[in-house]
Amino acid sequence: MPSREDILAFIADNPGKAGKREIARHFGIIGGARIPLKRMLRELSDEGLLEKRQKRLLRPGDLPPVFVVSLVARDRDGELLGEPVDWDDDTGPAPKVLVLTGRGKGPQPGIGDRALIRLTESDEGEADYTGRVIKLLEKRQDAILGIMRARSGTHPPYLEPVDRKQRELDIDPSDLKGAEDGDLVSVQVTRTGRYGAPRASIVERFGSMNSEKAVSEIALHSHGIRHVFPAAVEQEAEEAKPVETLGKREDWRQIPLVTIDPPDAKDHDDAVFAEPDDSGENDGGHVLYVAIADVAHYVRPGSALDREAHMRGNSVYFPDRVIPMLPERISNVLCSLREKEDRPALAVRMVIDKGGRKISHTFHRVMMRSAARLSYIQAQKAIDGVTDDKTETLLDGVLKPLWEGYAALKTAREAREPLELDLPERKIKLKDDGTVDHVFVPERLEAHKLIEEFMILANVSAAETLEKKKTPLLYRIHDASTPEKLENLKEFLSTINMKLPSSGGLRPSVFNGILAKVKDTPEAHLVNEVVLRSQAQAEYAPQNIGHFGLNLRRYAHFTSPIRRYADLIVHRGLIRALGLGNDGLPEGIEAKLEAIGAEISGAERRAMLAERDTIDRLIALWMADKIGAEFSGRIAGVVKSGLFVRLADSGADGFVPASTIGLDYYRYDEGSHALIGDKTGETYQLGDQITVRLAEAAPFAGALRFEILSSGRAAKKSRRKPGAAPRSPRKRAAARNSKASSGRPSGKKKR
Repeated sequence: MPSREDILAFIADNPGKAGKREIARHFGIIGGARIPLKRMLRELSDEGLLEKRQKRLLRPGDLPPVFVVSLVARDRDGELLGEPVDWDDDTGPAPKVLVLTGRGKGPQPGIGDRALIRLTESDEGEADYTGRVIKLLEKRQDAILGIMRARSGTHPPYLEPVDRKQRELDIDPSDLKGAEDGDLVSVQVTRTGRYGAPRASIVERFGSMNSEKAVSEIALHSHGIRHVFPAAVEQEAEEAKPVETLGKREDWRQIPLVTIDPPDAKDHDDAVFAEPDDSGENDGGHVLYVAIADVAHYVRPGSALDREAHMRGNSVYFPDRVIPMLPERISNVLCSLREKEDRPALAVRMVIDKGGRKISHTFHRVMMRSAARLSYIQAQKAIDGVTDDKTETLLDGVLKPLWEGYAALKTAREAREPLELDLPERKIKLKDDGTVDHVFVPERLEAHKLIEEFMILANVSAAETLEKKKTPLLYRIHDASTPEKLENLKEFLSTINMKLPSSGGLRPSVFNGILAKVKDTPEAHLVNEVVLRSQAQAEYAPQNIGHFGLNLRRYAHFTSPIRRYADLIVHRGLIRALGLGNDGLPEGIEAKLEAIGAEISGAERRAMLAERDTIDRLIALWMADKIGAEFSGRIAGVVKSGLFVRLADSGADGFVPASTIGLDYYRYDEGSHALIGDKTGETYQLGDQITVRLAEAAPFAGALRFEILSSGRAAKKSRRKPGAAPRSPRKRAAARNSKASSGRPSGKKKR
C-alpha cells in the first residue's frame, strides 16, 4: 500500500483527474487490497485533507481541470483575471486565474462575463493558475429584485419580480429583514425542486418603492452595475496615505487655482486659473492652467482599487446619489481638490493667442492648493456684478482673467464650428423623502461653458502629447454619421423643404447651418431631435478617427480620473511618456487597450441607461395619481406602433398606441418621422405640439400611456368633404370612447 503522503502527492500532481480507480491503477492495487485503500481515502476525507467533487478527489483549495470562472479584472499587462464561481470561502480567499482567450472572430470575453475554462499550467505572475477559455457562458443573475407582497392568513408573502419575465416566488417568512408589504427587496432562491413552488429568502431590504433609493436600485440591478465595494478595495482605500511632502513634484501652491462646480458637488477633480501672457511675444494672449486630481498616485495598476475601477468604468449619477467609481476616501477626500488644502495633481500649462488658438502646452506633476471652492452660480454672479465675501477678493485677480481667457477660447470655438445642438437637459428635484418635487431645466451659464472650454483644450493637449511621444492611449472618438442615417435625415429635411448636400464630406458646420435656419421657428425642436438621432455614438478606442461632434482631429479624456477610468489610463500614459514617476502605464498594455476601450464604453452606455430608467420610474411614480389629467407635450419619437410623447412641463415621457388614434389606419413614414392616416392624410410628426390625457401609469416599468386629444396636421391635399371642419379634441376623444364601447376594431390593423 502507498503511504498517505504518496496518495496526496499523486492527487496534487493530477488535480481533478484522480478518482479511486485512477489511484488504484497508478499504485498497482488490485483485488482485496482496494478495501484498505478505500478506508485510507475515507480517513483523509474525514480529516479534511481530501474532498470529493464529481467522483474526483481533490485537496481542499485545489481547482478541477475544467470549471467556471467569473472574470473580475485585468492584470498589469491587461490580461483577464478570473475567480472560480463555485468556491468555498472557508478554504481561504478565491485563487486568481489568468484567463487566456482565443484569437478567433467569435465574441471575446470581458470583465463581468462568466466562462468555462480548462486549467493549464500555473503562473508566476499575479495569478495562482492559468486557464484557457473553452466557452463563454451567459451571465447568471444571482439576486432577484422585486416587491414583497403580503398574503392573508397563514400563507407566506411572495415576491413580485421587477423583471416580468421571472415568476413569482414564495418568501421565507422566518427572516424578512424588517420588510413590509410593498417594500423593494432582493432575494436569493433557497429551495428549488421538482415539486412545490420555489422559495426565496430576503437578502436586502431597500424600503418603499416610492423612494429614489429603491427606484435607482432597480436600475442598478437591471443593468448589472456594481455598487458595493469589496472588502479588499475598501481596505486599500483606508490604508492610502495623503501626500504630505513635495518630493519631486513642482510647487504650484502659490498659483490661485479655483474649483468651479455644482453647489452640491462632493468631489472636485479639476481646478483652473488664467493670466495674461506677459512674455512680450504673444500680444493679447493668455496662459491657462488646468490642474487635475492625481488619482494615479493612489490607484496603481493591478491593485484592488484599479481592478474595481476598471470593472465599474465610470461613476453613475442618479437624482439624489452617486455610485462612485472609487471609494469615498479616494474620491471625496484624498483626491478631491479641497479649498485651502494641499493636494497632488497632474497639471497642464497652455499658452493661447488672442484668437484662442493654442501655441504650446506642457504637463507637470505638482502640489497645488485650491484658493477657493466656487459654484457655477456664485462665479457667474460675481462676473455679473453681484459678489459675496469670497468672490469679492477673487474678482479682479482670478475671475476676470478666467473670463478673458474664455473669451479667446470662445472665438476659437466659433472658428472651429463644433456641432451646436439645442436640446435642454431636464433635472429632477427631490423632496426629503426621495420622491419627486418637480422637474426643471437648469440655466446654462457662461460659467458652465468656461469650464467646458478649458477642459476641452486640456483634453486635446493630452492627446497631442501622448501621440507625439508614441505612447498608447484611449482616444475619445466620435465617428461621422453613416450613409444610412444621412439618407434618412435627407428624406426628413425634404418634408420641410430643406436640403442636405448630396455629396462631399459633411462637417458639423453643415448641420449647424440647418439648425440656424430653423432657430426660433416651430420646427426648431423637431430638427434638433432628428439631427441628434443622425449622429454616431462617442466611444473609447486606441485607434484615432477624430471627434466629429467637437470637430477635433485628436481628443482624449484627461480631466475626470475620479469618475472615468479612461482618464486614469491617460494620466498613466502621461506619467510614463514624460518620466513623471514609476506609477505610469505598464508596458505591454498596448494589445489590451482595444478590449479595455470596448469594456468601458459599454459601462458608459449601461450607466446612461440606468440613469434614464431611474428618471423614467421616478416620474411615473410621481404621475401615478394624475390619471385622467390633460397635458401639453411634444411628439418625441415615432414608430410603427405609435407615438412617444414628452410633456412640456415635467419632461415626462409616455406612449400613445397607434390603435388609439382616431378611426383611421395610420401608416408609419420613416423618412418624415410621422404616422399618416390612410384615408384622411392626417399626420402626426416628430416634434409636433399636442395635447394628451394620461390613461395609465406603470411605475415598475417607468412607463406612461397617453391618449391623444389633438388633431394631426391636415393633409396637403385634404380628403375631407368641402367645408367640413376638423373635429375638436373633445369630439375626437368622444369618438374613440364610443368606438371602444361599441366593440368595434380599434383602428390599428394587426398584420
